[in-house]
Amino acid sequence: MPPLPPLRALSTTLLAGVLALTPVATACGTADSPAGRTTPSDRRVLAITVDGLNPRALTRLGEQGAPTLHRLLAEGASTTNARTERERTMTLPNHTGMVTGRRIAATRRGHGVAWNSHRPGTTVQHAAGHEVASIFSVVDAAGGESAVFTGKEKFSLFPRSWPTAVDRFRLDEDPLALVRAARRDLVHHDRAFTLLHLATPDVVGHDHGFMSSRYLAAVARTDRLLAKVVRAVERDAELGEELVVLLTSDHGGQGTGHSDPTSRANYRVPFLAWGAGIAPADLYDLNPDYRDPGRRRTSYAGPQPVRNGDVANLAARLLDLEPVPGSRFGRATPLDVVR
Repeated sequence: MPPLPPLRALSTTLLAGVLALTPVATACGTADSPAGRTTPSDRRVLAITVDGLNPRALTRLGEQGAPTLHRLLAEGASTTNARTERERTMTLPNHTGMVTGRRIAATRRGHGVAWNSHRPGTTVQHAAGHEVASIFSVVDAAGGESAVFTGKEKFSLFPRSWPTAVDRFRLDEDPLALVRAARRDLVHHDRAFTLLHLATPDVVGHDHGFMSSRYLAAVARTDRLLAKVVRAVERDAELGEELVVLLTSDHGGQGTGHSDPTSRANYRVPFLAWGAGIAPADLYDLNPDYRDPGRRRTSYAGPQPVRNGDVANLAARLLDLEPVPGSRFGRATPLDVVR
C-alpha cells in the first residue's frame, strides 16, 4: 500500500458544481459548511468504518483489550460474520459499495470502482459509465447534510462524485485529530449522515502483518478512539436521543495483505448498529430473510448475508428516506436493526 501523503490535515468546503477540492484550512482550524439545512428525520446516522478490522482481533483482544467494540457488539444489533463485496476485498471498492449500496462490477449495474488508489479527477459516475446515486445524494435531495472524515486521500473520490451532497470533507492522517474533528462536528452540526473512516489497523497490518502484535495494538488504539466518540454521544442529550452508529469494515486481512477475495480472513467483517432505539440482538436472528453464511464466501444469488454494502440503505431507512436509486444491498429485503 502506498504511504499516505505528507499532508497533516485537509479540510474542504464543497460548493455546487465544483469537482475539485479546494483547501481552506489546516489541522489548526477547519472550515464548516454553511448552516441552514435540516435533518430529514429525528434520527442521525454515523457510519464508522474500521479499515482492515479482522473479527479475529476482537477475540484475541477480548473485552479487556477492546472494551468499546465489545460493548457496541453486545449492546447493539450485531454480527461478526458479515461479508464484504464479493469481487474485491479492498478499501475503496468496498467503501464505494457502502455509500452506494451496489456491487462492484459495472457490467452488472455495480459502481465500477475496482481500483484502490488515489486517482485525481475521476468519479464513480465515470467508473460506472452512468449516473450513480449514493446515500449522500439521497440525504441531499431530502434537504439534509453529510460529512466525510477520513485518513486516506483516495476518499476524495466521494466529494468529486457528489460535489453538492458532501457538505464537509476532512482528510487527516492523524487519527486522534480526525476523531476530535468528527466529534466536534457531530456536536455542533445537525448533519443527517456522517462517515468516519479509521485507517490505523489497515496501515499497521500492511506494515507489520494482520493479527501481529502490532496490529492488535493498533486495533486496541482504535478502540480507545471509538470510546471518545461513544462518550461524546452519551454526554450530549441531543446526540443520545438521535444518533445511530453503524460500524463495519471494508475487509479483514492476513499476512501483510488482503487482496485475495476468496480468503475468509479477508471477506469476513463485523457489522453492528448501536444507539438510539437499538436493542441488543443478533442480526441474523433479527433478519430471517438474511442467511448466516457460516464460513462460506457466498455469491450474490439467493438469500444474502449481512454485507458492509448494507450501510447505504440501512442509513436511508433509519433517516426515513427512500432507498438509494440503483442500489442492490438491503433494498428488496431491508436489513432490520430494530425489533
